[in-house]
Amino acid sequence: MLLKKKEAGNKKFFFVLIFLTFLSSADSFDNNLYNNHGIVGLINIPTARSYDEGVHGVTIYDSDIDQKITLTSNPYDWLEASFFYVNIPSIELCRAYFDVRTYCQGFKDKGFNLKLRIKQEGIFPAIAIGFMDFAGTGKYSSEYIVSSYGVGKLDMHFGMGWGALGGSSEKIKNPFGYISDSFYSRGGYASLGGQLNFSNFFSGQEAAPFYGISYSFNKNVLFQIEKDTILVDGGSLPYPDRESDYTIGLNYLINDNFSLGFSYEKGGYSSLKFLYKNNPKRSFKKYEYQQADTSINDDKYTKLIKNLEENGIGVNKISETSRFLGLELTQFIHPDLNLVEEIISQASRDAGIKKDIKKDLKITDLKAVSEIDEAFERSARTIYERQQYRGVNTSSNIRFRPFVASREEFFKGAVLAENDTEFVIRENLFFNTNLKYSLADNFDDLIFPPVDTFPAQVRSDVKQYLKNMDQGILVGRAQIDYHLTPKTNHHLMFTGGILEDMFSGYGAEYLYFKPNSNYSYGIEAFKVKKRDYNWGFGHLDYENITMTANLYYRNYGLIPFDMKISAGEYLAGDIGSTIEFSRTFQSGVRFGAFATFTDVSSEDFGEGSFDKGIFFNIPIYGNLINYTWRPLTKDPGAKLIRHHNLNDLLVKFRPLD
Repeated sequence: MLLKKKEAGNKKFFFVLIFLTFLSSADSFDNNLYNNHGIVGLINIPTARSYDEGVHGVTIYDSDIDQKITLTSNPYDWLEASFFYVNIPSIELCRAYFDVRTYCQGFKDKGFNLKLRIKQEGIFPAIAIGFMDFAGTGKYSSEYIVSSYGVGKLDMHFGMGWGALGGSSEKIKNPFGYISDSFYSRGGYASLGGQLNFSNFFSGQEAAPFYGISYSFNKNVLFQIEKDTILVDGGSLPYPDRESDYTIGLNYLINDNFSLGFSYEKGGYSSLKFLYKNNPKRSFKKYEYQQADTSINDDKYTKLIKNLEENGIGVNKISETSRFLGLELTQFIHPDLNLVEEIISQASRDAGIKKDIKKDLKITDLKAVSEIDEAFERSARTIYERQQYRGVNTSSNIRFRPFVASREEFFKGAVLAENDTEFVIRENLFFNTNLKYSLADNFDDLIFPPVDTFPAQVRSDVKQYLKNMDQGILVGRAQIDYHLTPKTNHHLMFTGGILEDMFSGYGAEYLYFKPNSNYSYGIEAFKVKKRDYNWGFGHLDYENITMTANLYYRNYGLIPFDMKISAGEYLAGDIGSTIEFSRTFQSGVRFGAFATFTDVSSEDFGEGSFDKGIFFNIPIYGNLINYTWRPLTKDPGAKLIRHHNLNDLLVKFRPLD
């Protein structure tokens, strides 16, 4: 009888534990923070926690040992990616400028982090594997496997680290060594960086177990303690002697987006951390159909026009047969064809339209969706036709242009007043301008020339442009665009003028785009000439013809993504290919990464080995900010930075998911 009571008690305890797990608030956007390295974790150790897809953030970390800026994003709820810049002030590097002046500053480095959650928390813990500072020079290079389990306001974590996470007084023999002896050997990293060294992953004679907990006292205060296994003895960073195996931290959550953290690390030094994170799903609301202000005197066609235009869809023409209503529409706002079709259906119902709809959808007079055929046009009568629009659209904004990790100083930037204006000459003919004016910048002392300028200097002289940003009103762009759809699904764009900050020229693009398919392809060719450093209408001697073939693919289903593969000749005359992966959300948030491989060897390319980077489109105080980041500004693999291309325009008429 006593045994049965004990078993019953154990069952009750087990079910209470499961119940508490489902009530757990520890695995949430609110109670999880980025650690010092910009990875969702505790203080230095990572955890198996992961934010929802679309979440992004910035971590700014400062200590006596190093300072780090990390940008982190979640393209999927199971994938977290980040890149960082670090300054190590105690490792001083000095450079002489033509024997006139010597510049001394701390060691600068950059790298990538990646974490994959392979199991969500349920009855059993969440599990993730990750890689810190891979494909870099290896200052923080490490791998880990970690599990996390939360009960109420308490979150518990246990894992194992290799490399820079393997620095504990309590280590175990590398368990992967039982699979192959090769795991016992951990080599160094290429001096040029930028290369994946797969043989180093989860390697070394030993691995170090780590663990930690976090506890949320209330919605504003989060306490953390961990067994910190960051490598101190024999590591590549100048850490002081380890006084303790444990690091403690206290975080104050200012609101949903901002927090401040204080840590006392390994009993030897303190650090501060400022964190910004944003979940667009909280701030972005799914588009809601807007009711138009119609009058009882309006006929059904007028109501339809008002309904559509109230929801961001312009009506160019309405025609009608005995069975169908034909709509020629244009739109720039909505990123998803399914949403556009929902709006058209709702607008038609509200207007009292009973007939089936045939529609042509256009953007800048490019016919993206074509359901109106010649048979319909022959028998249809025109109900409404809008006069051709001519006008001017203009907007002005304050923008920040960063320039990070230069050899002169770790962080530089400019606050710019920018104006973008579009002159609509015809529905398919536009003149676009971008003017800039520097309100404040610190580019004056950019003096060190680039180390490598092979095969031609097309991007590595960016400092020469930045130094002249304080010279009054600058012309960033002044180009004319002409769009044409000569045949269904076949589209053309002709462009000429000042195309970007560093190049002028002219060229054309062709794209085959079928909206009910998940691929498109095309070719683009431009004759370009290098602009001079004064941001005006002058030019340097360099010119080239660049030509690339492009393939676009949108994957649906379990892992939605966009892929672009391009191949051809780049700005500097090198020949090769670029592969790009990205993820776009309904909110307009977009994350992506790219890598370019050309006929320029790793030795000629120099540090970094090949061109690569990430790009993002994120909302900051209601505005979408576009930014592309490369570890280094090099010439090989450089492409023209276009205002827009045909696929960017037409992909709005394709479903997102």
